Amino acid sequence: MRNIDCVAVRQKVAALIERCLIEPDGAVTEKLENISDAPLATFAAKLIAENNRIAKEKRVFACQDTGQALLIVRLGDEAYCPGLFHALEDAVRTAYSPARKSVADPLTRLNTKDNTPPIIETELVPGDALEISFLAKGAGSENMAKLYMLKPADGEDGIISSVVDAVNLGGRNACPPLVVGVGIGGVAETACMLSKRALLRPIGSFSPREDVARLEKIALEKVNALGIGVAAFGGSNTALAVNIEVAPTHIGMLPVAVNLQCHSLRHGTVTL
Repeated sequence: MRNIDCVAVRQKVAALIERCLIEPDGAVTEKLENISDAPLATFAAKLIAENNRIAKEKRVFACQDTGQALLIVRLGDEAYCPGLFHALEDAVRTAYSPARKSVADPLTRLNTKDNTPPIIETELVPGDALEISFLAKGAGSENMAKLYMLKPADGEDGIISSVVDAVNLGGRNACPPLVVGVGIGGVAETACMLSKRALLRPIGSFSPREDVARLEKIALEKVNALGIGVAAFGGSNTALAVNIEVAPTHIGMLPVAVNLQCHSLRHGTVTL
């Protein structure tokens, strides 16, 4: 059994979050710089890329909505980390201390005043390592998430239609160009979490499963054919990627979750 120091966890996760909040995914910025589309869309793309560069150079937040912290924890079954929860919560509290206070009780709307608690998903995996991924989810894009409980007979056509429907309904409000995360399988909450995990994948990558990669390419083509474009100014760059993650599901179900991520894609991973 390997013992992992929770102090090291807090320090590394806090540093990860601080970096991510001021440095959106570099692959997104690079794609934005190279967009040549409808005039207003092209202008907006260059402006967003410039904003990202300034944020990195000036060490300031790339977006005022620094989001709610989502932490995906993969803990090896041969690892032991006493105090892990408090270390993660304190890392979020520390890293988010200069950020807008955006976390509140859903009913009273009373603000927690320190951007905690984070959303923590924990997965037990083989080995003795601890891997922690961070994703900042802003309200503008997260509000556009959709869950479709399809029938198995709906098949691939139903999956593609669901992705296109979700982007058509919410894409204009989610700060495009988007990264579209899709989760397929499991039960309802499995699909939703898979759709967020899909957002952690490198831009331009495809699923190692040939059938899933084919769906990703078809969905991206159909989403971009909607003509929403950068900042909803039209054109063929509504989404930069459609990433799909899958899990086994019941023979009578086909859950499909679609999570829209704005161009301010802030994520990263540390391993201890």
